Amino acid sequence: MELNFVISIIDRDKRDRQAAIYKSLGLKVALTMLGRGTATSKDLLTHGLTGTEKAVMATVADRESTRKLITQTKVIMFIDIPGNGIMLSVPIKSIGGAQTMAYLTDNKPMDSEKPKMEFAHELIYVILNEGYSDMVMDAARPAGAGGGTVISAKGTMIKQTEKFHGMSIADEKEVVLIVASAKNKADIMRAIMEKAGTQTKAEAVCFSLPVSQVAGLRRIEEEEE
Repeated sequence: MELNFVISIIDRDKRDRQAAIYKSLGLKVALTMLGRGTATSKDLLTHGLTGTEKAVMATVADRESTRKLITQTKVIMFIDIPGNGIMLSVPIKSIGGAQTMAYLTDNKPMDSEKPKMEFAHELIYVILNEGYSDMVMDAARPAGAGGGTVISAKGTMIKQTEKFHGMSIADEKEVVLIVASAKNKADIMRAIMEKAGTQTKAEAVCFSLPVSQVAGLRRIEEEEE
């Protein structure tokens, strides 16, 4: 069965509306993380945006529920109009056991159709020391990144690994999420590692995840055409 980890990045005051859509579709898992946007003051003014406090909400959904979730979020929350957030789905490769699968899917029958493995967008996941997200975004934007979302995090490295290849492992971390076109992904990641990588105070590391569906990137896509 095709399952997706569906992520919404929206203004915090809209999270109850998103949660209501999850509930209406009977989705079992819902997570909410608090973050902030990385748009510059110039971008906020140009595109009529206000505030940068974000909610990063996520759920697990099968193919049909993913389609309905994205459709309803477009209709109810106008997620496909620039300035109203971003929604994306990341394919899940495996599930931890039959009971978990049954719980997440309400015992729905398996799909016969194989999931598509061609991805026009990817989610770049950057882990860095707290306070250096601007360094990451200053590197990423010239390489093609349209923006990002920052989430606070905490490292859990054991004491014996506080030093790794001469790099100190700080406890306080940030995670930067960047949704990018597949053609720009490598350039963005290369720029981040060159200008904000492990040799800098940011000590950033990054990887990417495939995105099977996305809504809310209309302005970025228009600029690339």
